[in-house]
Amino acid sequence: MSGSGKYRLGVLYGDGIGPEIVAAAWRALRAAERAGGVELFDPVELPMGLGAIREHGSALPQRTKDELGNCHGWLMGPHDSASYPAEHRAATNPSGELRKRFDLYANIRPSRTLQGVRGVAKDADLVIFRENTEEFYPDRNLVAGSGEWQVTPDVVVTAGVFTRRAAERIAHAAFRAAERRRGLVSIVHKANVIKLGSGLFLRTCLEVAEQYPHVRVNDYHVDAAAARLVRSAGEFDVIVTTNLFGDILSDLAGELTGSLGLSPSINAGDDIAMAQAAHGSAPDIAGQDKANPVGMLLSAAMLADWLGAKHGDSRLTGIGRRLDGAVAAALAAGVATADLGGAATTGQFAQAVIARLEAAHGG
Repeated sequence: MSGSGKYRLGVLYGDGIGPEIVAAAWRALRAAERAGGVELFDPVELPMGLGAIREHGSALPQRTKDELGNCHGWLMGPHDSASYPAEHRAATNPSGELRKRFDLYANIRPSRTLQGVRGVAKDADLVIFRENTEEFYPDRNLVAGSGEWQVTPDVVVTAGVFTRRAAERIAHAAFRAAERRRGLVSIVHKANVIKLGSGLFLRTCLEVAEQYPHVRVNDYHVDAAAARLVRSAGEFDVIVTTNLFGDILSDLAGELTGSLGLSPSINAGDDIAMAQAAHGSAPDIAGQDKANPVGMLLSAAMLADWLGAKHGDSRLTGIGRRLDGAVAAALAAGVATADLGGAATTGQFAQAVIARLEAAHGG
């Protein structure tokens, strides 16, 4: 904790709908604190995105990076890199740069069926642990530069990097989560075709599984996993997979449970974590109070829970649990933004969540 006895929490509003949904998440997080009779977070607002380019000449100024290193975690809004000036578009986007700088190797993305939300999957409650540092993402798989080469105008080679270290640590994170959940890990891979790289990932995960004898384990080729998600999402508990497959499957799972706008995530390392909704910046509705804040609200709840587990502080875990429950209760009561068929604005949905937290506190 900081010298004040609080947890330093970075607040990065970002681009597009970012300022609206991050502000909503921060207000709700404060209400969840009050509902538990505590005030644990010491917020640090930091520049990021197009506004930071205009004011500081960088989408992620050095001051922001330095300050985040002194935080326990942060809320990060989406970025709209496509709108940046050309010289900034060529650089690694802010989210990618922070994942690499702080070695946030685990992208954790839950999806569950929520009462009041119409989705294809009726009984889903799963979480995807996506390895976040390598494989076929060229901005993450080399020490410097990008892992793609244009051999001729008509031929491009893209490198995929697989290491035992990366597979081991994401596997351990997944199996530890399964111990706290329903005790099942599904390894998703393509070892039948990418025999060396994906094969190393599969073998390493199976070796890690031996250290968790009380957790059941199975494995799927990624195409079979996608099909089974559509048909029987309720069969999955924890999925562990590589970077590209995790990106695709988590978006699929989010849509199956109602909307990508509902999908939370955290990017976590060993000592620090970033809460960031899985969706983009939606510049077409920015500033109109139309954005669905659920993904960001639930990401904030996940961050509080992660920090509670990391620091052995049940007060933080309680904050996360209360916020998650209040979001679910608002949706179950029929409060929803337009993308879910409702009429609530961003602010109105956030206020509905806050009202439930205040009611639970008696305030």
